[in-house]
Amino acid sequence: MADTQFDLVVIGSGPGGYVAAIRAAQLGLRTACVEMRKTLGGTCLNIGCIPSKALLTASEKYEEAKHSLASFGVKVAGVELDLPTMMKHKDGVVAANVGGVEFLFKKNKVTRFIGKGSIEAAGVVKVTKEDGSAETVTTKNILIATGSDVMPLPGVAIDEKKIVSSTGALDLDKVPGRLVVIGGGVIGLELGSVWQRLGAQVTVVEFLDRILPGMDAEVSKQSQRILGKQGLAFKLGTKVTSATVKGETVTLTVEPAKGGSAETLEADIVLVAIGRRPYTAGLGLDTVGVALDNRGRVVTDHHFRTNVPGIWAIGDVIAGPMLAHKAEEEGVVAAEVMAGQSGHINYDAIPGVVYTWPEIASVGKTEEQLKEAGIAYKVGKFPFTANGRARAMQVTEGFVKVLADAKTDKLLGAHIIGANAGDMIEELGLAIEFGASSEDVARTSHAHPTLTEAIKEACLAVDGRPIHI
Repeated sequence: MADTQFDLVVIGSGPGGYVAAIRAAQLGLRTACVEMRKTLGGTCLNIGCIPSKALLTASEKYEEAKHSLASFGVKVAGVELDLPTMMKHKDGVVAANVGGVEFLFKKNKVTRFIGKGSIEAAGVVKVTKEDGSAETVTTKNILIATGSDVMPLPGVAIDEKKIVSSTGALDLDKVPGRLVVIGGGVIGLELGSVWQRLGAQVTVVEFLDRILPGMDAEVSKQSQRILGKQGLAFKLGTKVTSATVKGETVTLTVEPAKGGSAETLEADIVLVAIGRRPYTAGLGLDTVGVALDNRGRVVTDHHFRTNVPGIWAIGDVIAGPMLAHKAEEEGVVAAEVMAGQSGHINYDAIPGVVYTWPEIASVGKTEEQLKEAGIAYKVGKFPFTANGRARAMQVTEGFVKVLADAKTDKLLGAHIIGANAGDMIEELGLAIEFGASSEDVARTSHAHPTLTEAIKEACLAVDGRPIHI
């Protein structure tokens, strides 16, 4: 075997992988990254987070111009949808972001290999190129950061034409008349919102009896009410058993999740968005003996080491929420530990955001989790209807909800439905990270008039003393 070429080879260039590679290079490790796409950034930048947010923003502006600006005294006539230009905007945003990662690799002297990476042995990565040729890279450490792939649904074959995954739903060439979304989670609701705003009749079919499973139940219920007012229809507690494409129509067979008579739904396009699964195919994990759990995820310790010395894993391929920023934090910690430093992640302070409108954001524990753990808590809530800035912006839907320990007042969780909730949640994530109490946040001056005053008021409400309600 040749002398070690690198201190670290990262397999995968998504947010976890590219951030880990850059941090490792900053720390003086000779670093390489293997990516099978020709562009860097993984699913998130190429066919996930970034293009979906570009379309969400564009569709929000279209909706606003068509239905909302007049109430501000801005008269707009003849509003038309130019879908090709909207898609061009999306593609431009993607190109800028993936190009940015390529620049950062060059800046930090991260070596890039284009091809599919697989582990031949501890310290040995094989890079198989598109033409079938291969080269071997040797390294002290291997970091698996291959992310996740679309979860298939038995009986519903994805062809990315009539039955699409999130990838196909980001690239439709016309607005479907009828769109059925299978799955009431984040991806389904975001992409369903895009096409509903652009004119599609959208029906969300969810196996469970609520949308956004895993989020605070009150938030889930309120989110469904708001999205329903916007035009999304919901069939909850319903499972899809088959899909048939005939001509331009997709016919779905559905039945109650708890059993009952089947019925059919017809659609022009069906989006399968029932979740994602770790992408470990072809990595050679069985060859080197890397342990997986019963859900196919790589098993690691708290510093992201696998059971095989020198092999590490982060992001969607290990346990925990499949979030780009979670993967980034793990990548940083893994790189720092490899370089002899220490690091930790407080998973209770990692926020989650749904980029519908209004946005939905949460950090820390839900009420259901606190009840299950037997933790006594207090709730503070404040509606945006009582917030002056929200009234001025005409974005009064939703509320801020905080959960604090009944004895110590320490913040345990926070949940927001409202405009810019994804930005606002960071204050509460920081508060949880530093062990703040609701009193600490309540006594912090918040600029007036801002939406974040609702956070202050919700924290005051924990003690029963909100000012503006």
